Amino acid sequence: MASTKEFKLSGEFITLDALLKVTGIAASGGEAKAMVAAGEVYVDGELEHRKRCKIRVGQNVKVAQMSVLVVA
Repeated sequence: MASTKEFKLSGEFITLDALLKVTGIAASGGEAKAMVAAGEVYVDGELEHRKRCKIRVGQNVKVAQMSVLVVA
């Protein structure tokens, strides 16, 4: 069963690697970048390979059984 958490975005966007780190999905920025490079991260249902992809309000990021919904 997937676990979903919400992340409250305070600016215009957050980079994908930073989001993975601040939500605790990745223990470090390096681990976050490795997860993206390994093809483990999906943004809005699409496989994402850009580590610094800009994530904005309304987008959903999924890694394994963890899902993060970005809210305002």
